Amino acid sequence: MIGIYKNQQDLSKAAADLFTACAKDAITKRGSFTVALTGGNSPALLYTLLGDSPYQEEVEWDKVFIYWGDERWVPLDDEKSNARMAFDTLLNHVPIPHDHIYPMWEAGESPQLYAIKYEELLDLHVTSGQFDLILLGMGEDGHTASLFPGTAVLQEKKKGVAAYYLAEQEMYRITLTAPLINKARTIVFMLYGSNKANALHEVLEGDRNIEKYPAQLIQPLDGEVHWLVDEAAAKKLASRK
Repeated sequence: MIGIYKNQQDLSKAAADLFTACAKDAITKRGSFTVALTGGNSPALLYTLLGDSPYQEEVEWDKVFIYWGDERWVPLDDEKSNARMAFDTLLNHVPIPHDHIYPMWEAGESPQLYAIKYEELLDLHVTSGQFDLILLGMGEDGHTASLFPGTAVLQEKKKGVAAYYLAEQEMYRITLTAPLINKARTIVFMLYGSNKANALHEVLEGDRNIEKYPAQLIQPLDGEVHWLVDEAAAKKLASRK
């Protein structure tokens, strides 16, 4: 399902509408809402909208449980931290219990061991590993979460959470794997800008090549995937010609 919007503002409002709808549906049916947040630039405006009226009042935040789809292995106060951005733009502005928030970071722990602990955490709190909602972005290179082109994690079939050293960035990354992401009830990609146009075209309309365009791995088992993009990012899609 592809939604094309005029600009980032309209795209983010659509994402906020979808977020609140998923939250209401999950809380009504199951009593809680489990969501994995994303980092990067794409969700910042969405988070700001959700943390302010009228969206803030539409979500029962005491029934929301926050996780992340991936993270740079840096402290929570580091400017590169996805969690820090989410706290600054959203989590510090809504009445969510602190013990409902599970960042992908622990001081004094190795990323590999924490990946195991994080998966154990999900096994305890996310029924059957099935998130109600997973938010994702996509890079110019076609990566999503920390599933980068040419990395071994793209071949992961068993682990739900993995950590590895990304040499080109000279840092460790921790990420949900494609098998776990694909269990989600709803997956939402958000991307904007002409710099994403080629990757979007290749992922959605090009030949299958997961090593080059890892976002092609995201194909929900039973859920649905929404691509929310702006006109600039969609300019190479055949449906726009």
